[in-house]
Amino acid sequence: MPTTATLLMTCQDQKGLVQKISDFIYRRNGNILHADQHIDFGTGQFFSRVEWDLEAFGLAREKIGPEFSRLADSLGMQWELRFSDERTRIAIFVSRLDHCLVDLLHRHAIGELHADVVAIIGNHQLLRPVAEQRGIPYHVFPITAGNKRAQEEKELQLLDSLKVDLIVLARYMQILTQAFVSRYPNRIINIHHSFLPAFAGARPYVQAHARGVKLIGATSHYVTPVVDEGPIIEQDVVRISHRDTVDDLGRKGRDLERVVLARAVRLHLERRVLPYGNKTVVFD
Repeated sequence: MPTTATLLMTCQDQKGLVQKISDFIYRRNGNILHADQHIDFGTGQFFSRVEWDLEAFGLAREKIGPEFSRLADSLGMQWELRFSDERTRIAIFVSRLDHCLVDLLHRHAIGELHADVVAIIGNHQLLRPVAEQRGIPYHVFPITAGNKRAQEEKELQLLDSLKVDLIVLARYMQILTQAFVSRYPNRIINIHHSFLPAFAGARPYVQAHARGVKLIGATSHYVTPVVDEGPIIEQDVVRISHRDTVDDLGRKGRDLERVVLARAVRLHLERRVLPYGNKTVVFD
């Protein structure tokens, strides 16, 4: 694949938006490889993702942003520019469960995730061998009610020193404080079962089994200060029957969590997610 530039854009809908964006690229000899747009007719908001080849583009990459900002300002547009050869720096947060961590590390090893996993951060020592097997630094910050803020500050200092771009909560069983979350808006991705709010708290599969549910699912979303209510990136479900035990529900749930989290991370890395309000536009 050639090196590409990708613009994610949003503004109030108005005539000529697509033409003006395309013309900006065309007049500089750019070849558009992917283009998509969406209009929220309830709010009149326009959303777009455009990706183009940089090989013969008439602007040096460091000049693209300043040049495009002139057009964006005239349209009242919010925008983000990324390049395909930039590698996102990821920190993965974990507790005791390893299924999402192992899956992400495998996908990273085989090249599915275009990023660098620079740290695995846990509140227990249990998963250190998984990190060491992959040669990834493992950092432990035990969390209690009395030391949570102090430990989070140490974590933030570590993340800053590593220049982390994205945090992935791979079944990290701690609620992040508002002060922590505010440092990484739309850059913390979480995964959990999709029973919420029906079966909140401990042992959701036991609760679901007792109710005889016919579907279970998993949800991946950006983390906000309101627990488990951030903008949703990806979801999926699987059928359940009366023959399934609690263990069957747990096994099927873990399978979904692996896949849904990996999809959400990949969509973020490929600059296909555009959050707005408490929703997202996800470009395919």
